[in-house]
Amino acid sequence: MAIPPIAPYDLPRRDEVAADRVDWVLDPSRCALLIHDMQKYFIDAYQADREPISTVVANISAIRDACTQAGIPVVYTMQPGDQHPSRRGILADFWGDGMTSGRDTEVIDELTPRQSDIEVTKWRYSAFQRTDLRQLLGHFGRDQLIVTGVYAHMGCMISATEAFMSDVAPFMVSDATADFTREEHLMALDYVAKRSGVVPTTADVVAALGAAEAVAV
Repeated sequence: MAIPPIAPYDLPRRDEVAADRVDWVLDPSRCALLIHDMQKYFIDAYQADREPISTVVANISAIRDACTQAGIPVVYTMQPGDQHPSRRGILADFWGDGMTSGRDTEVIDELTPRQSDIEVTKWRYSAFQRTDLRQLLGHFGRDQLIVTGVYAHMGCMISATEAFMSDVAPFMVSDATADFTREEHLMALDYVAKRSGVVPTTADVVAALGAAEAVAV
């Protein structure tokens, strides 16, 4: 079944979100970027030229550019199409058969993965379930994860929390994630800030990466 249309909403302001409980600092030598499920099947539900997705796409692109320039691994999660019932499991009870192979599974044109980017096949809400994401982070010596994409209160929040439970510090970007509703988006950001990570803005992330790069030079 298709994702129902998502009504436009204004992105939550950072001052509406709970204060971070920890003072973690983003470090380019320790972090990786997660671009979570930015596939056409999911993004088609939004009005492309309206909030939140118009800003979110531009912000993810800006963060990706900053990460690429700083030599930070960029990881995409992408759900496969035409999933066999044995793979789909009880996810089908909530969301039906999911996407079909082809256009549905493609990442949106604005964020098409580059040759240097890593693509991970994803099967459940969390980017860590039934994937090798934890092993990839270990391979690159990364223990921080910048979380962007959709949907904030499902895959993004749960991936961030599972990162925390694996001793990987998540930075879930408030204005580089989008959700079904503003209320659910704000709930997800609040949860991460209170329980499992840090909630920066895109400007915070880009500044941290740029400042660190300047120091290194």
